[in-house]
Amino acid sequence: MSASLITFGMLGALVAGYVVYGRFIAGVVGVDPTRPTPAHTKRDGVDYVPASHWLVLFGHHFSSICAAGPIVGPALAVAYWGWAPSLLWILLGGVLMGAVADFTALVVAVRHGGVSISEVTGHVVSRRARMLFSIFIFIALILVLAVFSVLTAGTFIQAPEIVVPSWGILPVAVLAGFVLNREGDGRARLALVTALGLGAIVALLALGHEVPVALPELLGLSPQTTWILALLAYCFVASVVPVQYLLQPRDYLSSYVLFVTIGLGLLGIFVVAPEFQGAAFTSFVPAEWAVAGPLWPMMFVTIACGALSGFHSVVSSGTTCKQLDNESHACRVGYGAMLTESLVATLVVVAVGAGITASRHAELLRGPGGAIAAFGEGYGTLTRWLFGDYGTTFAVMALNFFILTTLDTATRLGRYLLEELLGWRNRYAATFVVVALAAALALSGQWRVLWPAFGASNQLVGALALLVVSAWLLQNGRPRLPTLVPAILMLATTIAALAWQVWGALTQAKPDLFLAGLGIVLVVLALAVLREAVPALRRGGRVPVAS
Repeated sequence: MSASLITFGMLGALVAGYVVYGRFIAGVVGVDPTRPTPAHTKRDGVDYVPASHWLVLFGHHFSSICAAGPIVGPALAVAYWGWAPSLLWILLGGVLMGAVADFTALVVAVRHGGVSISEVTGHVVSRRARMLFSIFIFIALILVLAVFSVLTAGTFIQAPEIVVPSWGILPVAVLAGFVLNREGDGRARLALVTALGLGAIVALLALGHEVPVALPELLGLSPQTTWILALLAYCFVASVVPVQYLLQPRDYLSSYVLFVTIGLGLLGIFVVAPEFQGAAFTSFVPAEWAVAGPLWPMMFVTIACGALSGFHSVVSSGTTCKQLDNESHACRVGYGAMLTESLVATLVVVAVGAGITASRHAELLRGPGGAIAAFGEGYGTLTRWLFGDYGTTFAVMALNFFILTTLDTATRLGRYLLEELLGWRNRYAATFVVVALAAALALSGQWRVLWPAFGASNQLVGALALLVVSAWLLQNGRPRLPTLVPAILMLATTIAALAWQVWGALTQAKPDLFLAGLGIVLVVLALAVLREAVPALRRGGRVPVAS
């Protein structure tokens, strides 16, 4: 089967989904360009700051949501169940569920004054549901920080040439932030920052190849531990610095690296015109069933980012809603960025399904970080006509930009959550708690135990966010089925996936009581939130909302 033809079809379907269904959802939530956003009504110069241009906010949002998830999940799914069901889920999940969740969570958070989706839960469901959902989200955020800091540290060790560009972009971003926030012609400043910033990134990439940085053992700490601590220290700083001076410009510039990676990868597909190497569909219960599980429910949680991700809803109602300049930008940022990530997941499926042989793919997956290695090798094959033998390295560099932007955003989101839950007004103390917990988990090695439940818990956050949005739509006299139907489908899917994982943890040769206990806790929390939400979904009428 021609991979280029399939890719063209996916690209056209995603664009059509944005134009048709995105506009439909905008009508469902009632986007109002004349309504002032919290970025203006609550402007504080630290968190509530309107983005200077919608592209700046798009870059921040896309860079924050698009990390290792859309790489690892699709690469595994192709090996287990085949490329056809993987692409079908990416398309339907992205258009009808994931983009809807991101977009609606953004609008609802804006209408409630720029608070998190868990805080909105307290307004439209109940205070108890708010507490339960907040605990759920906080666990997910700490896990994101711990796992991604370990992954990023590993990339620094395996590819020391990416150290200089990864850290060198920080002073470039700070300088860009000051330029963007000066008085004068905003478009002219944006063009200047874009040109100079991208030039600086190219220079840093070249310098990194000439000056690779490999850390020795320092003060008795391994290079892995040193990098983890350095990354979390950066996360602390990024969380407390005003968004317009680091987070906005850094993510904006990083997004261009991601866009170039996507664009060249897609171009490579059409230039090389490869054929898919593996089976379109393997089996409902693959040979690796003990690890992978049946297609339903496990494929639908293996491919989370790229189809539906609860972390995206947290970003939408966390940092993004506080920077939205005008509600008319919400569809472009929320719905559009999610479908762009679906395009990334599509690229991954083609890279590993057509860029390398099925046997080589299976071989790579046996080792640690095998999914990332499979994507890098497949991407290198598709872009060899342009990069020669450096395509794989370029792909790993781009992936590192994905993960870093998610790290700093997740830290700030964790701070927001603690501030809302505990009423703290000290952003330094709240950030320290978040970073300390993530460091303890990352350095303990327990993140490896928690990872199998991450996909299901992440999807469950997305399903619960859709449930909360459905209650808000009902209470405001708007159609709720576009969010309620996906919520119910994904609640059933994610709870079934967690049940499968609990059963697997308890029936293996050495039962994993920790993983089983975690799965049971997550299921109980989800059912408790659902129980609280049912009365809210039955109530009619209108309720006052914050503006």
